[in-house]
Amino acid sequence: MDKKLGRPRSEKTKTDILNASYDLLIENGFGAVTVEKIAERAGVSKATIYKWWPNKAAVVIDGFLNATNVKLPIPDTGSTIDDMFIQVNNFVKFLMSRKGNVITEIIAEGQFDPKLADIYRKAYFKPRRSISKQILERGISRGELRKDLNMELSIDLIWGPVFYRLLITGEVLDDIFVRNLINYVFEGIKINS
Repeated sequence: MDKKLGRPRSEKTKTDILNASYDLLIENGFGAVTVEKIAERAGVSKATIYKWWPNKAAVVIDGFLNATNVKLPIPDTGSTIDDMFIQVNNFVKFLMSRKGNVITEIIAEGQFDPKLADIYRKAYFKPRRSISKQILERGISRGELRKDLNMELSIDLIWGPVFYRLLITGEVLDDIFVRNLINYVFEGIKINS
């Protein structure tokens, strides 16, 4: 049998599994998703799922990333403050949707499941921090931001209040909040004219 004929089916099976895990996540929440339910929805065996993923958390996170990855492009308007506003505002809008609200559920589950927490930190949040870092590095190279900028702390200053409101206070997360947040942070990190 030609190997090229087998590969698309394998990729289709993986896609079916990822789609099934994401659909179940959106419909029922992380806690209600099981490998059995994913297998049933995708029309595969549990063994097929375990061939590619070590546990439920891994396949659910991959399904989530597969479905949501396209929605958060890296902005490059020529203005660091505008790029950061776009990145944070797009993410906040996503967080406020049912699909984005799943992140809160995953973070909550991660408090009791260290493997899940490790997966979402590495697979979901680390790449987003990397995008923020790219935006800030461009700002330094364009002369908009201080050269001695503490990159990690600046990223924490930007994202910390978003997750504080999301997970702790429940206060409004909207474009006005994001604009004010970015303006306040940039007062401390931009080069004064």
